[in-house]
Amino acid sequence: MASSHVNALQSKHAGLEAQLREEMNRPAPDAKTIQDLKKRKLRIKEELAAS
Repeated sequence: MASSHVNALQSKHAGLEAQLREEMNRPAPDAKTIQDLKKRKLRIKEELAAS
């Protein structure tokens, strides 16, 4: 059960990473969006480390 939770978190983290790369490659990236994505990634990373 725990491994499926870890897999889900890793999948979410990868999705956020993709969104972050996409936003940063835009001609005029939105700093607020980038900041929010980074915070969400960090929360997931912390949860993964605690698992």
